[in-house]
Amino acid sequence: MTLRIILFFLLFIEFSADVFSQEKQIVAIKIEGAKKTDVPFLKSILATKEEQQLDSIILQNDIVLLKRLPAISNAHYRVFTADKKGYNVSIHIDENYTILPNINLWTATNNQFSYKLGLYDYNFLGKNITFGGFYQNNGFDSYAINFRAPNLFSKKWGLALNHQNWKSEEPLYFGQQSANYLYNNISFEALGLYQINLKNEINFGVNLFKEKYQYLSGVTDPSIPKQLNLNKMLFKMVYAYNSLDYFYQYVSGFKSVLYAQFVLTENDFQNDFYIFWNDFFYYKRIGDKGNWANRLRLGLSSNENTPFAPFALDNNLNLRGVGILVDRGTGSFVLNSEYRHTVYDKNWLAIQTNIFTDLGAWRTPGGKLNDFFKKEIIRIYSGVGLRFISKKIYNATFRIDYGFSILNHTGQSKGGLVFGIGQYF
Repeated sequence: MTLRIILFFLLFIEFSADVFSQEKQIVAIKIEGAKKTDVPFLKSILATKEEQQLDSIILQNDIVLLKRLPAISNAHYRVFTADKKGYNVSIHIDENYTILPNINLWTATNNQFSYKLGLYDYNFLGKNITFGGFYQNNGFDSYAINFRAPNLFSKKWGLALNHQNWKSEEPLYFGQQSANYLYNNISFEALGLYQINLKNEINFGVNLFKEKYQYLSGVTDPSIPKQLNLNKMLFKMVYAYNSLDYFYQYVSGFKSVLYAQFVLTENDFQNDFYIFWNDFFYYKRIGDKGNWANRLRLGLSSNENTPFAPFALDNNLNLRGVGILVDRGTGSFVLNSEYRHTVYDKNWLAIQTNIFTDLGAWRTPGGKLNDFFKKEIIRIYSGVGLRFISKKIYNATFRIDYGFSILNHTGQSKGGLVFGIGQYF
């Protein structure tokens, strides 16, 4: 009897092992549509691997990951039965063209004709590396060189290196008056990039920079030097939560990005200071052609009573139609909301119309938190715009918006056109 029990037990174990071993594995993964992108690199960043059990949830997450890469505009997969023991997985990608010139022409507030010429490859060597730079002339010479490789060391670890020599004429505000200064920032930055998982990423590092201010014109103040040379060190941390899903020009989901910086400075004019802000994004598909997009920015910095406050009020940053660098503050509250509707959509081109409302309030330098609720500080602009979107070139969206003032007690701009490359947010 005992022998029969032992034999039965052994047969049961063998049968169970045979049953569980029948769970089919992935025999082969094939990636189609890759021309410039390196296929072994793509396979290395996928969680789906050959000789592992097929998991549709993991595979779908890999598709989301691929669609977030600058090199890929869209991706989908199919599964085929290879034999009795396995599957073949075929992933098809639509590649973007990722070598892009950066050309901008404009007239600055001092009527100086300005231009910016640059070239960036957002898929350098076919390995999701961004590499490039630009030269800018706005009456002064500026340039930058940028390198970002999120998967340089492994699937999770990467590196970013940036060098910039930036010059611009900027207004500094003294109450109701202002002066124009030549601002020069020379910086060297190194960041470590770590992808915790599909939805969470952290970047951290240091930026060594020199700031120079040279008085040009306007009012003067005895407390503000006409010339400054400041050596500074900035410690930076960026944490991002990203659950966005992309389908060509359409976006859905939620994203949050927290920026935190601490600046050490060796001078008697400025103290060490901190600055942080969080951008919250929410996107929702509306029907087949609509997209509702929202951005909320909350930020604070050390509350020094200085014209060099870090948060700027500007057309291209937060409120469309408000003007160029019209104010500064030590706190920022901005809400941007717009509805985008596709009116034309073919193989390579999509055209969207949009209506938007931008609302913002600032804490004045040395002010209080209740500044955010003062009607003389709050600005509201609304307007309409157009988007011309290439579905084959990464970030190739030409946008034009016209914003007009709904609430503005300052006597500043009542509205204006805003041009740019890429969606506003």
